[in-house]
Amino acid sequence: MGKIFKTKFTTATIVLIPACIGINYLGKLFASLLKLPLWLDCIGTCIGACLGGPVIGAVCGAANNLIYGLTTGDNITLIYAFTSLCIGLAVGILARMGFMSTFPKSFVCALGGGLAAVLVSTPLNIIFWGGTTGNVWGDAVFAATQAGGMSVGIGSLLDEIVVDVPDKIITIIIVYFILRGLPKKLTALYDVNAKTERLD
Repeated sequence: MGKIFKTKFTTATIVLIPACIGINYLGKLFASLLKLPLWLDCIGTCIGACLGGPVIGAVCGAANNLIYGLTTGDNITLIYAFTSLCIGLAVGILARMGFMSTFPKSFVCALGGGLAAVLVSTPLNIIFWGGTTGNVWGDAVFAATQAGGMSVGIGSLLDEIVVDVPDKIITIIIVYFILRGLPKKLTALYDVNAKTERLD
């Protein structure tokens, strides 16, 4: 278990964190401006988690929410910093367990990230927003469950599942192909079992 959380705090890792936060920021801004039914705000978190491990993924996720919320005035984003932290942890743990080694296995990583998001965000949705997510597709499902007499808890859970699971699947597919396109000399810099190498 110790190896799963082992983290290399090298120059490469320190550079990776702001790069991943920037990717998250742009993804969320893109989805927000186009009013997409997805978040696209954890691509960088998942890249950081897969390369640097769960600790780096957690840092990238939480930091992105805090920075985005403070710079755009989006207080909702601040509330979900813990959700992003947990997504980074979940994806990082699963990646360290080998679930990003092949394309089919990567779907386990996606489901793990999606499950983390659903379990953490659902109670927050209920506490702060009466069960809604603010996402068009998800909230349509929530409205349907309430019209059908279901409890707020079940409705909010389904609302999250409809949004977060597809979002994490798309995110992990993007991350998988990004990582496969990176040169081995670069990815080796983040291998906790390898000796530190120079890019030159």
